[in-house]
Amino acid sequence: MTTNRGRKALMLALSVAAVAGVGLVGGGAAPVAAATLNWGDCDPAVKPLPGQQCATLSVPLDYADPDGEQIGLAVARLRSTRPEARRGTLMVIPGGPGSSGVQRLGQKGAALAKEMNGAYDLVAFDPRGVGGSAKARCGFAEDDRRLVTLRSWPAADGGIGENVARSRRMAEACARNGGAMLRGLTTANQARDLDRLRQALGERKLSAWSVSYGTYVAAVYAQKFPGHTDRWVLDSSSDPDPKRVARGWLAGMARGAEDRFPDFAAWASDPERDEDGLRLAERPEDVRPLFLDLAARLDREPRASTTPGTPLTGTVLRQALQQALYSDAAFPAFARLVSQALDPAGVPVLPPELAGPMPDEAATVSVGVICNDVDWPTSVPAYESAVAAERIRYPLTAGMPANITPCAFWKGGAVEKPTRITDQGPSNVLMIQNLRDPSTPHSVGMRMREAFGDRARLVSVDKGGHGVYLGNGNACGDRAVTRFLTEGVRPAEDVLCR
Repeated sequence: MTTNRGRKALMLALSVAAVAGVGLVGGGAAPVAAATLNWGDCDPAVKPLPGQQCATLSVPLDYADPDGEQIGLAVARLRSTRPEARRGTLMVIPGGPGSSGVQRLGQKGAALAKEMNGAYDLVAFDPRGVGGSAKARCGFAEDDRRLVTLRSWPAADGGIGENVARSRRMAEACARNGGAMLRGLTTANQARDLDRLRQALGERKLSAWSVSYGTYVAAVYAQKFPGHTDRWVLDSSSDPDPKRVARGWLAGMARGAEDRFPDFAAWASDPERDEDGLRLAERPEDVRPLFLDLAARLDREPRASTTPGTPLTGTVLRQALQQALYSDAAFPAFARLVSQALDPAGVPVLPPELAGPMPDEAATVSVGVICNDVDWPTSVPAYESAVAAERIRYPLTAGMPANITPCAFWKGGAVEKPTRITDQGPSNVLMIQNLRDPSTPHSVGMRMREAFGDRARLVSVDKGGHGVYLGNGNACGDRAVTRFLTEGVRPAEDVLCR
Protein backbone atom coordinates (compact mmCIF):
# COMPACT_ATOMS: atom_id res chain seq x y z
CA MET A 1 0.00 0.00 0.00
CA THR A 2 1.29 3.48 -0.88
CA THR A 3 1.34 6.01 1.98
CA ASN A 4 0.40 9.67 1.60
CA ARG A 5 4.09 10.52 1.86
CA GLY A 6 4.83 7.93 -0.86
CA ARG A 7 2.16 9.38 -3.14
CA LYS A 8 3.53 12.90 -2.65
CA ALA A 9 7.04 11.67 -3.46
CA LEU A 10 5.77 10.01 -6.62
CA MET A 11 3.94 13.16 -7.72
CA LEU A 12 7.09 15.19 -7.08
CA ALA A 13 9.12 12.75 -9.17
CA LEU A 14 6.60 13.02 -11.99
CA SER A 15 6.72 16.81 -11.86
CA VAL A 16 10.51 16.86 -11.93
CA ALA A 17 10.49 14.42 -14.86
CA ALA A 18 8.11 16.64 -16.81
CA VAL A 19 10.17 19.78 -16.21
CA ALA A 20 13.38 17.98 -17.14
CA GLY A 21 11.92 16.72 -20.42
CA VAL A 22 12.04 13.10 -19.31
CA GLY A 23 9.22 10.72 -20.28
CA LEU A 24 7.79 7.90 -18.19
CA VAL A 25 6.96 5.04 -20.50
CA GLY A 26 3.62 3.29 -20.02
CA GLY A 27 3.72 -0.14 -18.41
CA GLY A 28 5.99 0.67 -15.48
CA ALA A 29 9.24 0.94 -17.46
CA ALA A 30 12.09 3.12 -16.31
CA PRO A 31 12.22 6.79 -17.39
CA VAL A 32 13.95 7.54 -20.67
CA ALA A 33 15.52 10.76 -21.93
CA ALA A 34 13.63 12.59 -24.67
CA ALA A 35 14.83 11.84 -28.19
CA THR A 36 15.86 14.57 -30.62
CA LEU A 37 14.79 15.22 -34.19
CA ASN A 38 17.07 16.58 -36.91
CA TRP A 39 14.79 17.94 -39.59
CA GLY A 40 15.86 18.03 -43.22
CA ASP A 41 14.65 17.51 -46.76
CA CYS A 42 12.50 14.46 -47.44
CA ASP A 43 13.51 11.68 -49.78
CA PRO A 44 11.81 12.37 -53.14
CA ALA A 45 10.43 8.82 -52.99
CA VAL A 46 7.95 9.89 -50.29
CA LYS A 47 6.54 12.54 -52.68
CA PRO A 48 6.71 15.34 -50.11
CA LEU A 49 4.48 18.38 -50.22
CA PRO A 50 6.10 21.80 -50.63
CA GLY A 51 7.69 22.75 -47.31
CA GLN A 52 7.47 19.23 -45.88
CA GLN A 53 10.39 18.21 -43.67
CA CYS A 54 11.49 14.75 -42.60
CA ALA A 55 13.44 13.26 -39.70
CA THR A 56 14.11 9.97 -37.92
CA LEU A 57 12.91 9.30 -34.38
CA SER A 58 14.86 6.83 -32.26
CA VAL A 59 12.71 4.63 -29.98
CA PRO A 60 13.39 1.50 -27.91
CA LEU A 61 12.69 -1.78 -29.66
CA ASP A 62 11.45 -3.01 -26.28
CA TYR A 63 10.11 -0.46 -23.81
CA ALA A 64 10.80 -2.86 -20.96
CA ASP A 65 14.47 -2.26 -21.83
CA PRO A 66 14.50 1.43 -22.76
CA ASP A 67 18.30 1.65 -22.91
CA GLY A 68 18.59 -1.47 -25.09
CA GLU A 69 18.37 -1.74 -28.87
CA GLN A 70 16.93 1.34 -30.58
CA ILE A 71 15.06 1.48 -33.90
CA GLY A 72 14.32 4.39 -36.23
CA LEU A 73 10.88 5.68 -37.20
CA ALA A 74 10.31 7.94 -40.19
CA VAL A 75 8.68 11.26 -39.25
CA ALA A 76 7.35 14.10 -41.42
CA ARG A 77 5.92 17.53 -40.68
CA LEU A 78 4.37 20.57 -42.33
CA ARG A 79 5.07 23.59 -40.17
CA SER A 80 2.46 26.26 -39.58
CA THR A 81 2.83 29.12 -42.03
CA ARG A 82 1.30 31.51 -39.47
CA PRO A 83 3.44 31.36 -36.32
CA GLU A 84 1.26 33.97 -34.63
CA ALA A 85 -1.75 31.64 -35.00
CA ARG A 86 0.03 28.42 -34.04
CA ARG A 87 -1.35 26.67 -30.95
CA GLY A 88 0.50 23.34 -31.08
CA THR A 89 1.05 20.11 -33.01
CA LEU A 90 -1.64 18.06 -34.71
CA MET A 91 -0.75 14.40 -35.20
CA VAL A 92 -2.11 12.64 -38.28
CA ILE A 93 -2.57 9.00 -37.21
CA PRO A 94 -3.12 6.56 -40.10
CA GLY A 95 -5.20 3.41 -40.33
CA GLY A 96 -4.11 -0.14 -40.96
CA PRO A 97 -2.45 -1.82 -39.19
CA GLY A 98 0.23 -1.16 -41.77
CA SER A 99 -0.63 2.24 -43.24
CA SER A 100 1.98 4.98 -43.54
CA GLY A 101 1.52 8.20 -41.59
CA VAL A 102 4.07 9.97 -43.80
CA GLN A 103 2.13 8.95 -46.89
CA ARG A 104 -1.19 10.05 -45.38
CA LEU A 105 0.29 13.45 -44.54
CA GLY A 106 1.26 13.74 -48.19
CA GLN A 107 -2.27 12.84 -49.27
CA LYS A 108 -4.22 15.00 -46.83
CA GLY A 109 -1.68 17.59 -45.69
CA ALA A 110 -2.61 20.35 -48.13
CA ALA A 111 -6.35 20.12 -47.44
CA LEU A 112 -5.76 19.80 -43.70
CA ALA A 113 -3.39 22.78 -43.61
CA LYS A 114 -6.01 24.86 -45.37
CA GLU A 115 -8.65 23.89 -42.79
CA MET A 116 -6.33 24.51 -39.83
CA ASN A 117 -5.23 27.93 -41.17
CA GLY A 118 -1.91 27.90 -39.32
CA ALA A 119 -3.23 26.62 -35.99
CA TYR A 120 -0.87 23.62 -35.97
CA ASP A 121 2.28 22.05 -37.20
CA LEU A 122 1.04 18.89 -38.92
CA VAL A 123 3.10 15.82 -38.00
CA ALA A 124 2.91 12.12 -38.84
CA PHE A 125 5.14 9.09 -38.55
CA ASP A 126 5.40 5.65 -40.08
CA PRO A 127 4.62 3.10 -37.37
CA ARG A 128 7.29 0.51 -36.69
CA GLY A 129 7.40 -1.96 -39.55
CA VAL A 130 5.89 0.51 -42.06
CA GLY A 131 7.29 2.67 -44.87
CA GLY A 132 10.55 4.37 -43.92
CA SER A 133 10.62 2.91 -40.40
CA ALA A 134 12.42 -0.21 -39.14
CA LYS A 135 11.02 -3.37 -40.73
CA ALA A 136 9.98 -6.81 -39.57
CA ARG A 137 9.82 -9.75 -41.97
CA CYS A 138 8.13 -13.10 -41.58
CA GLY A 139 9.21 -14.43 -44.97
CA PHE A 140 5.72 -15.34 -46.18
CA ALA A 141 5.32 -17.29 -49.41
CA GLU A 142 4.12 -15.14 -52.31
CA ASP A 143 0.66 -16.74 -52.48
CA ASP A 144 0.19 -16.21 -48.74
CA ARG A 145 0.54 -12.45 -49.02
CA ARG A 146 -2.12 -11.76 -51.58
CA LEU A 147 -5.02 -9.70 -50.29
CA VAL A 148 -7.48 -12.52 -50.96
CA THR A 149 -5.43 -14.90 -48.83
CA LEU A 150 -4.46 -12.47 -46.07
CA ARG A 151 -8.20 -12.00 -45.77
CA SER A 152 -9.34 -15.52 -44.89
CA TRP A 153 -12.00 -16.17 -47.53
CA PRO A 154 -13.39 -19.71 -47.23
CA ALA A 155 -13.44 -22.10 -50.18
CA ALA A 156 -16.34 -22.01 -52.61
CA ASP A 157 -18.11 -24.74 -50.64
CA GLY A 158 -17.50 -22.99 -47.32
CA GLY A 159 -14.64 -25.25 -46.25
CA ILE A 160 -11.77 -23.72 -44.31
CA GLY A 161 -9.17 -26.46 -44.69
CA GLU A 162 -6.92 -24.32 -46.89
CA ASN A 163 -7.32 -21.38 -44.50
CA VAL A 164 -6.24 -23.55 -41.58
CA ALA A 165 -3.15 -24.82 -43.39
CA ARG A 166 -2.21 -21.33 -44.56
CA SER A 167 -2.74 -19.78 -41.12
CA ARG A 168 -0.57 -22.43 -39.49
CA ARG A 169 2.12 -21.98 -42.15
CA MET A 170 2.17 -18.18 -41.74
CA ALA A 171 2.32 -18.34 -37.94
CA GLU A 172 5.24 -20.75 -38.17
CA ALA A 173 7.04 -18.45 -40.63
CA CYS A 174 6.69 -15.53 -38.20
CA ALA A 175 7.92 -17.62 -35.27
CA ARG A 176 10.91 -18.72 -37.33
CA ASN A 177 11.88 -15.39 -38.92
CA GLY A 178 10.21 -12.50 -37.07
CA GLY A 179 12.34 -12.20 -33.94
CA ALA A 180 12.18 -9.31 -31.48
CA MET A 181 11.19 -6.81 -34.17
CA LEU A 182 8.03 -8.77 -34.92
CA ARG A 183 7.10 -9.01 -31.23
CA GLY A 184 7.49 -5.24 -30.97
CA LEU A 185 4.64 -4.66 -33.42
CA THR A 186 1.79 -3.75 -31.05
CA THR A 187 -0.76 -0.99 -30.71
CA ALA A 188 0.53 -0.26 -27.21
CA ASN A 189 4.04 0.31 -28.60
CA GLN A 190 2.67 2.59 -31.30
CA ALA A 191 1.06 4.67 -28.54
CA ARG A 192 4.35 4.72 -26.63
CA ASP A 193 6.21 5.70 -29.80
CA LEU A 194 3.73 8.54 -30.24
CA ASP A 195 4.52 9.80 -26.77
CA ARG A 196 8.26 9.62 -27.48
CA LEU A 197 7.57 11.77 -30.53
CA ARG A 198 5.62 14.22 -28.40
CA GLN A 199 8.64 14.58 -26.12
CA ALA A 200 11.02 15.00 -29.07
CA LEU A 201 8.78 17.76 -30.45
CA GLY A 202 8.94 19.55 -27.10
CA GLU A 203 5.15 19.52 -26.71
CA ARG A 204 3.36 19.15 -23.38
CA LYS A 205 0.21 18.04 -25.18
CA LEU A 206 -0.72 16.84 -28.67
CA SER A 207 -3.87 17.15 -30.73
CA ALA A 208 -4.72 14.38 -33.19
CA TRP A 209 -6.80 13.36 -36.17
CA SER A 210 -6.94 9.56 -36.31
CA VAL A 211 -8.67 7.37 -38.90
CA SER A 212 -9.86 3.74 -38.87
CA TYR A 213 -7.35 1.51 -36.99
CA GLY A 214 -5.66 4.78 -36.03
CA THR A 215 -8.66 5.55 -33.82
CA TYR A 216 -7.76 2.54 -31.68
CA VAL A 217 -4.17 3.80 -31.45
CA ALA A 218 -5.53 7.21 -30.45
CA ALA A 219 -7.88 5.66 -27.89
CA VAL A 220 -5.06 3.62 -26.34
CA TYR A 221 -2.88 6.74 -26.18
CA ALA A 222 -5.71 8.71 -24.54
CA GLN A 223 -6.00 5.95 -21.96
CA LYS A 224 -2.28 5.57 -21.28
CA PHE A 225 -1.33 9.24 -21.50
CA PRO A 226 -4.54 11.22 -20.82
CA GLY A 227 -2.69 14.28 -19.55
CA HIS A 228 -0.89 14.68 -22.86
CA THR A 229 -4.02 14.88 -25.05
CA ASP A 230 -5.40 18.23 -26.19
CA ARG A 231 -8.06 18.04 -28.95
CA TRP A 232 -8.55 14.42 -29.94
CA VAL A 233 -10.47 13.37 -33.09
CA LEU A 234 -11.43 9.75 -33.83
CA ASP A 235 -12.68 9.30 -37.40
CA SER A 236 -14.36 5.94 -38.18
CA SER A 237 -13.94 3.94 -34.98
CA SER A 238 -14.56 0.29 -34.21
CA ASP A 239 -15.13 -1.71 -31.04
CA PRO A 240 -12.25 -1.38 -28.52
CA ASP A 241 -13.33 -4.51 -26.59
CA PRO A 242 -10.05 -5.72 -25.00
CA LYS A 243 -11.20 -9.34 -25.17
CA ARG A 244 -11.49 -9.28 -28.96
CA VAL A 245 -9.69 -6.24 -30.45
CA ALA A 246 -9.05 -6.99 -34.18
CA ARG A 247 -11.19 -10.15 -34.10
CA GLY A 248 -14.12 -7.85 -33.32
CA TRP A 249 -13.11 -5.44 -36.07
CA LEU A 250 -13.16 -8.25 -38.63
CA ALA A 251 -16.54 -9.44 -37.39
CA GLY A 252 -17.94 -5.94 -37.89
CA MET A 253 -17.14 -6.01 -41.60
CA ALA A 254 -19.99 -8.46 -42.23
CA ARG A 255 -22.51 -6.01 -40.80
CA GLY A 256 -20.77 -3.11 -42.54
CA ALA A 257 -21.10 -4.65 -46.00
CA GLU A 258 -24.83 -5.11 -45.45
CA ASP A 259 -25.21 -1.51 -44.28
CA ARG A 260 -23.33 -0.11 -47.25
CA PHE A 261 -24.38 -2.29 -50.20
CA PRO A 262 -27.72 -0.50 -50.76
CA ASP A 263 -25.77 2.65 -51.68
CA PHE A 264 -24.00 0.77 -54.46
CA ALA A 265 -27.24 -0.90 -55.55
CA ALA A 266 -28.96 2.47 -55.88
CA TRP A 267 -26.01 3.85 -57.86
CA ALA A 268 -25.72 0.81 -60.14
CA SER A 269 -29.43 0.87 -61.03
CA ASP A 270 -29.68 4.61 -61.64
CA PRO A 271 -30.76 5.39 -65.24
CA GLU A 272 -27.84 7.82 -65.43
CA ARG A 273 -25.54 4.79 -65.55
CA ASP A 274 -26.93 4.00 -69.02
CA GLU A 275 -24.75 6.78 -70.41
CA ASP A 276 -21.50 5.05 -69.45
CA GLY A 277 -22.77 1.48 -69.81
CA LEU A 278 -22.45 0.77 -66.07
CA ARG A 279 -26.10 0.23 -65.19
CA LEU A 280 -26.28 -3.31 -63.81
CA ALA A 281 -30.02 -3.58 -63.16
CA GLU A 282 -33.23 -1.62 -63.55
CA ARG A 283 -34.08 -1.66 -59.84
CA PRO A 284 -31.86 -1.41 -56.73
CA GLU A 285 -33.32 -4.63 -55.32
CA ASP A 286 -32.08 -6.54 -58.38
CA VAL A 287 -28.39 -5.68 -57.90
CA ARG A 288 -27.83 -7.87 -54.86
CA PRO A 289 -29.06 -11.18 -56.40
CA LEU A 290 -27.15 -10.32 -59.58
CA PHE A 291 -23.92 -9.94 -57.58
CA LEU A 292 -24.45 -13.08 -55.50
CA ASP A 293 -25.31 -15.15 -58.56
CA LEU A 294 -22.23 -13.91 -60.41
CA ALA A 295 -19.97 -14.67 -57.45
CA ALA A 296 -21.39 -18.20 -57.22
CA ARG A 297 -20.83 -18.76 -60.95
CA LEU A 298 -17.24 -17.54 -60.67
CA ASP A 299 -16.75 -19.94 -57.76
CA ARG A 300 -17.62 -22.75 -60.16
CA GLU A 301 -15.98 -21.36 -63.29
CA PRO A 302 -13.31 -18.67 -62.75
CA ARG A 303 -12.70 -16.26 -65.62
CA ALA A 304 -9.30 -15.42 -67.06
CA SER A 305 -8.37 -11.78 -66.37
CA THR A 306 -5.90 -9.35 -67.88
CA THR A 307 -3.47 -10.38 -65.14
CA PRO A 308 -1.71 -13.62 -66.17
CA GLY A 309 -2.02 -16.34 -63.56
CA THR A 310 -4.67 -14.47 -61.54
CA PRO A 311 -8.20 -15.38 -62.64
CA LEU A 312 -11.36 -13.63 -61.52
CA THR A 313 -12.89 -15.99 -58.96
CA GLY A 314 -15.89 -15.52 -56.72
CA THR A 315 -13.50 -14.74 -53.88
CA VAL A 316 -11.68 -12.08 -55.90
CA LEU A 317 -15.02 -10.51 -56.86
CA ARG A 318 -16.16 -10.42 -53.22
CA GLN A 319 -12.89 -8.83 -52.13
CA ALA A 320 -13.18 -6.27 -54.94
CA LEU A 321 -16.65 -5.40 -53.63
CA GLN A 322 -15.28 -4.90 -50.12
CA GLN A 323 -12.79 -2.38 -51.43
CA ALA A 324 -15.31 -0.64 -53.68
CA LEU A 325 -17.68 -0.04 -50.77
CA TYR A 326 -15.09 2.18 -49.09
CA SER A 327 -15.82 5.11 -51.41
CA ASP A 328 -18.43 6.16 -53.96
CA ALA A 329 -15.51 7.04 -56.23
CA ALA A 330 -14.74 3.31 -56.53
CA PHE A 331 -18.24 2.37 -57.73
CA PRO A 332 -17.58 2.87 -61.49
CA ALA A 333 -14.52 0.60 -61.57
CA PHE A 334 -16.32 -2.16 -59.68
CA ALA A 335 -19.43 -1.90 -61.86
CA ARG A 336 -17.15 -2.16 -64.89
CA LEU A 337 -15.55 -5.31 -63.45
CA VAL A 338 -19.01 -6.84 -62.94
CA SER A 339 -20.02 -5.91 -66.50
CA GLN A 340 -16.86 -7.49 -67.89
CA ALA A 341 -17.54 -10.67 -65.91
CA LEU A 342 -21.13 -10.82 -67.16
CA ASP A 343 -20.04 -10.43 -70.78
CA PRO A 344 -19.09 -13.83 -72.26
CA ALA A 345 -16.60 -12.04 -74.51
CA GLY A 346 -15.29 -9.71 -71.82
CA VAL A 347 -11.86 -9.93 -70.20
CA PRO A 348 -12.05 -8.69 -66.57
CA VAL A 349 -9.51 -6.09 -65.46
CA LEU A 350 -8.62 -6.70 -61.81
CA PRO A 351 -7.98 -3.83 -59.37
CA PRO A 352 -4.19 -3.35 -59.02
CA GLU A 353 -4.18 -4.35 -55.34
CA LEU A 354 -5.71 -7.74 -56.27
CA ALA A 355 -3.42 -8.42 -59.21
CA GLY A 356 -0.37 -9.46 -57.18
CA PRO A 357 1.10 -10.06 -53.72
CA MET A 358 1.88 -7.28 -51.29
CA PRO A 359 5.45 -6.87 -49.97
CA ASP A 360 6.45 -9.22 -47.18
CA GLU A 361 7.04 -6.31 -44.79
CA ALA A 362 3.49 -4.99 -45.30
CA ALA A 363 1.94 -8.43 -44.84
CA THR A 364 4.06 -8.96 -41.71
CA VAL A 365 2.77 -5.76 -40.09
CA SER A 366 -0.87 -6.45 -40.93
CA VAL A 367 -0.63 -9.90 -39.35
CA GLY A 368 1.84 -9.11 -36.55
CA VAL A 369 -0.07 -6.28 -34.88
CA ILE A 370 -3.43 -8.03 -34.69
CA CYS A 371 -1.89 -11.27 -33.42
CA ASN A 372 0.38 -9.58 -30.88
CA ASP A 373 -2.38 -7.39 -29.44
CA VAL A 374 -4.67 -10.09 -28.04
CA ASP A 375 -5.03 -13.87 -27.71
CA TRP A 376 -7.30 -15.40 -30.38
CA PRO A 377 -9.40 -18.59 -30.09
CA THR A 378 -7.59 -21.74 -31.22
CA SER A 379 -10.42 -24.21 -31.88
CA VAL A 380 -10.66 -25.09 -35.58
CA PRO A 381 -14.17 -26.63 -35.20
CA ALA A 382 -15.37 -23.39 -33.60
CA TYR A 383 -14.15 -21.42 -36.62
CA GLU A 384 -15.85 -23.91 -38.96
CA SER A 385 -19.16 -23.43 -37.16
CA ALA A 386 -18.83 -19.65 -37.13
CA VAL A 387 -18.07 -19.52 -40.85
CA ALA A 388 -21.04 -21.77 -41.70
CA ALA A 389 -23.40 -19.51 -39.74
CA GLU A 390 -21.94 -16.30 -41.21
CA ARG A 391 -22.30 -17.54 -44.79
CA ILE A 392 -26.04 -17.83 -44.25
CA ARG A 393 -26.49 -14.60 -42.29
CA TYR A 394 -24.12 -12.40 -44.31
CA PRO A 395 -23.73 -13.79 -47.86
CA LEU A 396 -21.96 -10.68 -49.17
CA THR A 397 -18.90 -11.54 -47.08
CA ALA A 398 -19.34 -15.34 -47.30
CA GLY A 399 -17.91 -16.13 -43.86
CA MET A 400 -14.59 -14.30 -44.24
CA PRO A 401 -14.96 -12.03 -41.18
CA ALA A 402 -15.46 -15.05 -38.88
CA ASN A 403 -12.75 -17.25 -40.38
CA ILE A 404 -9.48 -18.48 -38.91
CA THR A 405 -6.28 -16.40 -39.17
CA PRO A 406 -2.61 -16.97 -38.30
CA CYS A 407 -3.43 -15.59 -34.85
CA ALA A 408 -5.03 -18.94 -33.95
CA PHE A 409 -1.56 -20.52 -34.09
CA TRP A 410 0.50 -17.51 -32.92
CA LYS A 411 3.61 -18.46 -30.97
CA GLY A 412 3.79 -16.73 -27.59
CA GLY A 413 0.29 -15.28 -27.69
CA ALA A 414 -0.41 -11.64 -26.89
CA VAL A 415 2.64 -9.55 -25.98
CA GLU A 416 0.82 -7.81 -23.13
CA LYS A 417 -2.66 -7.34 -21.73
CA PRO A 418 -4.81 -5.17 -24.06
CA THR A 419 -5.80 -1.69 -22.91
CA ARG A 420 -9.36 -1.17 -21.70
CA ILE A 421 -10.79 2.17 -22.85
CA THR A 422 -12.74 3.89 -20.07
CA ASP A 423 -14.52 7.15 -19.22
CA GLN A 424 -11.71 8.14 -16.85
CA GLY A 425 -9.89 11.12 -18.34
CA PRO A 426 -10.40 14.56 -19.85
CA SER A 427 -13.54 15.22 -21.89
CA ASN A 428 -11.72 16.23 -25.07
CA VAL A 429 -12.61 13.54 -27.64
CA LEU A 430 -14.67 14.15 -30.78
CA MET A 431 -15.78 11.07 -32.71
CA ILE A 432 -17.14 11.20 -36.25
CA GLN A 433 -18.71 8.24 -38.03
CA ASN A 434 -20.57 7.52 -41.29
CA LEU A 435 -23.93 5.81 -40.83
CA ARG A 436 -23.08 3.28 -43.57
CA ASP A 437 -19.43 2.34 -43.17
CA PRO A 438 -18.38 -1.02 -44.69
CA SER A 439 -15.35 -1.47 -42.42
CA THR A 440 -16.23 0.19 -39.11
CA PRO A 441 -20.05 0.09 -38.98
CA HIS A 442 -21.81 2.83 -37.07
CA SER A 443 -23.39 0.30 -34.69
CA VAL A 444 -19.93 -1.06 -33.85
CA GLY A 445 -18.40 2.40 -33.54
CA MET A 446 -21.01 3.15 -30.91
CA ARG A 447 -19.13 0.77 -28.61
CA MET A 448 -16.14 3.10 -28.69
CA ARG A 449 -18.54 5.94 -27.90
CA GLU A 450 -19.94 3.99 -24.94
CA ALA A 451 -16.46 3.15 -23.67
CA PHE A 452 -15.43 6.81 -23.59
CA GLY A 453 -18.65 7.93 -21.91
CA ASP A 454 -18.69 11.65 -21.19
CA ARG A 455 -15.13 12.01 -22.43
CA ALA A 456 -16.49 12.01 -26.01
CA ARG A 457 -19.10 13.49 -28.31
CA LEU A 458 -20.18 11.77 -31.53
CA VAL A 459 -20.99 13.36 -34.88
CA SER A 460 -22.87 10.83 -37.03
CA VAL A 461 -22.96 11.55 -40.77
CA ASP A 462 -25.70 10.28 -43.07
CA LYS A 463 -23.27 9.03 -45.71
CA GLY A 464 -21.70 5.79 -46.85
CA GLY A 465 -18.05 4.86 -47.06
CA HIS A 466 -15.02 4.57 -44.80
CA GLY A 467 -13.46 7.78 -43.52
CA VAL A 468 -15.39 10.99 -42.95
CA TYR A 469 -13.37 14.18 -42.39
CA LEU A 470 -12.10 15.72 -45.63
CA GLY A 471 -13.16 12.52 -47.33
CA ASN A 472 -16.86 12.30 -48.17
CA GLY A 473 -17.85 15.87 -48.98
CA ASN A 474 -20.22 16.34 -46.04
CA ALA A 475 -19.87 20.00 -45.08
CA CYS A 476 -21.62 19.55 -41.73
CA GLY A 477 -19.20 16.83 -40.59
CA ASP A 478 -16.13 18.67 -41.88
CA ARG A 479 -17.24 21.86 -40.16
CA ALA A 480 -17.69 20.08 -36.81
CA VAL A 481 -14.15 18.66 -36.87
CA THR A 482 -12.51 21.86 -38.11
CA ARG A 483 -14.26 23.96 -35.49
CA PHE A 484 -13.25 21.60 -32.70
CA LEU A 485 -9.60 21.50 -33.75
CA THR A 486 -9.26 25.23 -34.41
CA GLU A 487 -11.61 26.74 -31.84
CA GLY A 488 -12.03 23.99 -29.26
CA VAL A 489 -15.81 24.06 -29.75
CA ARG A 490 -17.44 20.66 -29.51
CA PRO A 491 -21.17 19.80 -29.78
CA ALA A 492 -22.86 19.83 -26.39
CA GLU A 493 -24.35 16.42 -27.21
CA ASP A 494 -24.15 13.82 -29.95
CA VAL A 495 -25.45 15.14 -33.29
CA LEU A 496 -26.46 13.87 -36.73
CA CYS A 497 -25.34 15.49 -39.98
CA ARG A 498 -27.76 14.80 -42.82
